Amino acid sequence: MKEIIVEVAKEVTDVLRNINEDQALKLAAELGKANRIFVTGEGRSGLMGKAFAMRLMHGGFEVYVTGETITPTIEKGDLLIAITGSGTTSGLVQYTETAAGAGVRTAVVTTNSDAPILDKCDTYVLVPAATKRRNAGEPETIQPLGNQFDQSVHLFLDAVVIQVVGGDQEEMVARHANLE
Repeated sequence: MKEIIVEVAKEVTDVLRNINEDQALKLAAELGKANRIFVTGEGRSGLMGKAFAMRLMHGGFEVYVTGETITPTIEKGDLLIAITGSGTTSGLVQYTETAAGAGVRTAVVTTNSDAPILDKCDTYVLVPAATKRRNAGEPETIQPLGNQFDQSVHLFLDAVVIQVVGGDQEEMVARHANLE
């Protein structure tokens, strides 16, 4: 078990080291300019997006997750962030196209530099991790499906929050849920 844990940590560390810093900084800058932030993703990528949205809320951002009953209309001045390993998830491609058509800034976090979702986005970050498809050029992994991508995205997006918000523990705790 210990060997598996160490290998998983090594794999994720290797992926994170290979994320393009300029792309990451552009995403951080987009967050700072947005009136409101909308996060979208499907499956485990969507769960990573919800975790990211929660941290953004703790950091003082007005943030929504697509598909929730309280999510308002997205408007010009807002930012849509789509998280998709393949970059081909049809619903996310449609969300990005709709947002772009409404004059909304869009950002994508993906592994696929040829993804159709990138055609309509303003900025993107390539996370060079293995996906469930095991496409050519993806790193080796002992993990099943898209685990390597999901874990890397989670830690990467936490780092983006730290970059934008800093680590003010007291302010973030003050915004943390108290109905739990």
